[in-house]
Amino acid sequence: MSEAARRAEALAAPLPPLLLAAERVAATVAAGLHGRRRVGQGDSFWQFRSFATGDATSRIDWRQSAKSHRTFVRETEWEAAQTTYLWRDASPSMRWRSALAPVEKAARAELLLLALAALLLRAGERVRLMDAAAPFSSGTAALSGLAATLARQPESAGLPRGASLPRFANIVVISDFLSPIEEIRALLGRFSALGARGALVHILDPAERDLPYDGRVRFLGLEGEGETIIPRVEGVREAYRARLSAQTAALADGAREAGFALISHTTEKPPETALLALYLALTA
Repeated sequence: MSEAARRAEALAAPLPPLLLAAERVAATVAAGLHGRRRVGQGDSFWQFRSFATGDATSRIDWRQSAKSHRTFVRETEWEAAQTTYLWRDASPSMRWRSALAPVEKAARAELLLLALAALLLRAGERVRLMDAAAPFSSGTAALSGLAATLARQPESAGLPRGASLPRFANIVVISDFLSPIEEIRALLGRFSALGARGALVHILDPAERDLPYDGRVRFLGLEGEGETIIPRVEGVREAYRARLSAQTAALADGAREAGFALISHTTEKPPETALLALYLALTA
């Protein structure tokens, strides 16, 4: 087997279980929920984008397509605004799990993103990764494409960087939000200036929430911070919790000012609870 084939197999291996889990979580939450598809019309041009699976051929802009070897559709600002833009934190800090949790934060973030996408696609809506070239808009095939795109993406910064978004976009950002609060507020300010609305999903490991250790502990930074040895962790526990509480409160204030919902989730809890809160926040 060639090296390329081995890499392809390694890339594809986690997708079926992840998709099955996402569909299961989405199906659990979907029971009793109504879709949020909206009727509307807009003719203000926003951008040309590549033709994607699920697009009607009547939407192809043949003049623009004739200029290259690609097929383009014309996207209006209303259509773009009704696409839900999704982003999940893929920074090294998300690749951590304590003995108190069944999964890493990164795995839970991807599961929630795909499960939310499954719910939105079932309701006839379009979803788009914040840095992807085209939206996904056609059921199971779209969900598989979304999962494959996630698997190909490299590690990222702790917050979205430089994404081009339309006015009045719907946005969901899933992260541990351990970045400096000034950077988080700046990001929310950019979203607010666009008239965007949506939700933040704040994911933590239960050990990050409680610092449940005692005695001498060596902590290793996951993003180049080096190591720190604390002789008696119980002696700094209250100060740690106070600092984390201040970060969470500042995040909640920033979300409220920007008009975003904030959903807090720790990885020892069922993903369905976070997904239901997230979906209801988007439909409010």
